[in-house]
Amino acid sequence: MKIRRIAVAAAMMGAGALILTGCSAPKSSELEKSTSLSVAWNQPFYSYNNNSSTGNNVTNANIRYLTSSWFNYYDNKSNLVNDTWFGTVKKTSDDPLTVKYTINKGVTWSDGTPVDSADLMLAWVAQSGVYNDKNVEPKLDDNGNVTNQKELDNAVYFNSAAQGTGLANAPTVPKIGDDGRSLTVTYKTPDVGWEINMAADLPAHAVMEVADPSITDAQKAKDALVKAVQTDDAAVLKKVSATWNTAFDMSGNLPSNKMLFLSDGPYVVTGLKKDQYITLKANDKYDGDHKAQVKNLTVRFIPDALSEVQALQNGEVSIIQPQSTQDVQKALDKIKNVKTSNIGASTYEHVDLTFNNGGPFDPATYGGDAAKAQLVREAFLLTVPRDKILDQLIKPLNPNAVVDNSQTQLPGTSTYDDMIKANDSSMYAKTDIDKAKSLLAQAGVTTPVNVKFMYDNTNPRRVNEFALIQASAKDAGFNVVDSGNKNWSSLLGNKSYDAIVFAWQNTGTNVTQAQATFQGDAGNNFNGYNNAQVNDLWNQIAKTLDESKQQELLRKMEKIVYDDAYGLTLYQFPQITAWSNDVSGVSDAPLSPTYFWNFWEWQTK
Repeated sequence: MKIRRIAVAAAMMGAGALILTGCSAPKSSELEKSTSLSVAWNQPFYSYNNNSSTGNNVTNANIRYLTSSWFNYYDNKSNLVNDTWFGTVKKTSDDPLTVKYTINKGVTWSDGTPVDSADLMLAWVAQSGVYNDKNVEPKLDDNGNVTNQKELDNAVYFNSAAQGTGLANAPTVPKIGDDGRSLTVTYKTPDVGWEINMAADLPAHAVMEVADPSITDAQKAKDALVKAVQTDDAAVLKKVSATWNTAFDMSGNLPSNKMLFLSDGPYVVTGLKKDQYITLKANDKYDGDHKAQVKNLTVRFIPDALSEVQALQNGEVSIIQPQSTQDVQKALDKIKNVKTSNIGASTYEHVDLTFNNGGPFDPATYGGDAAKAQLVREAFLLTVPRDKILDQLIKPLNPNAVVDNSQTQLPGTSTYDDMIKANDSSMYAKTDIDKAKSLLAQAGVTTPVNVKFMYDNTNPRRVNEFALIQASAKDAGFNVVDSGNKNWSSLLGNKSYDAIVFAWQNTGTNVTQAQATFQGDAGNNFNGYNNAQVNDLWNQIAKTLDESKQQELLRKMEKIVYDDAYGLTLYQFPQITAWSNDVSGVSDAPLSPTYFWNFWEWQTK
């Protein structure tokens, strides 16, 4: 499991939909009675491959959750539930750790093609990165566009968000069995995520047919892909990886090629209007336990929180989850016939500093002097007014909110208190302008120090956060340059900014979910942070099954991260969900995909 970036403030969702107690599939007559529903989300959908590094965003994951089946998924209590209709995950050996992932007979893609081991093999080769060219990586311009696409297309490079984690610990080509329905994976060492590492995310036959248009038969396409993986056929895998990386991106309207949005879940995509909405209908090829009770579903994209509230009030949408602000809460309180839920989200706001862009926090700027760069980073972090941000922007919504002092644990969880006692976060307990000035003087840098700061400038809370940080940092000798951009998500990792504020949302409870963020060169590592000790600790955590030992190692890892002045966490998100009385079955959840988690229980009145 990994974390996903999100717009309201982002390892694969390797766990999918399973049977829920008390939920039965609707009869066809019931489905006809409940024909349509519109809901809202705050960012436009832009990629059908939410497991790529660029597509790893909650807005994409929501749609894939509606259109996919998995071995397991998380409910609203963060319990992992197994979907025995879809398949089974069975550990067959502890030494070496060997796991058999089996898809049941009768599970098909929406074009009628069986879901099988070829789809799992594609997931393995993409997310393990075993055949990736180690000398190639995407390069982005200031607009988030890949500038070396030709180089990538001429190399085997799966740009996976889970890169370096999970299936990377299983480098041996898996074995196919059970008449092509199972894949047996052997891990080098114990792996805490073995139960949730695997999913049939994209259809192998579609990827292969798009990569090689001369192949038009689904089974031949699957056979060709499997053979290429088993024989390490670079010529074929180059085309496959290029297709996997970019072919499923669709920031414009829906592509004409239906192979690019096949479904093995309850819904299938039927339309996409750029920046406005995506439409889905119940998948008539889906025969699982999570059949949609609403035949037609529209997800409208409404970035502005108050506009979401207005759309709910006008009856344009029936469910919303706007960014929580005082104005939003007041507006919702005035609407009749609306229910609300306010919970602590598994989402946290944070400020990250860039280590590798030639900016003020990069050792290269000072001739490789890592100590000087660290002093500058520490100085800047000491200017971040976390208490003021909390008091002015969050406490009016949640009076009990506290500053978040952990990079991996949320306040209120059983491991949080022990973590903050050990991780050295106390060095940033209070904003300290005088100490920041002293550190800059010790570093011997000329002030003002320019810091290009990126944030979502269409997000009111982020605008306020930036203003507070800019004003505070100025007092210490930093000139915080406004680099706000509504397309911030696509710009992550392009080195155009020195600092950024956004949020990560947890997709599960696995102890390694943040590994891809803090491990050097991993899929969610956008700021160039690379510490050999941290990398080694993550490798130890991933293979440690004892929970107390896991936490001990995690505390050591976080201490190094704080000592390196990586960045700061700010607060846990308050999460408001509101829905009209014309829909029932709505239930919010702290983990991604939040209110979508039980969409099969939604009914219209």
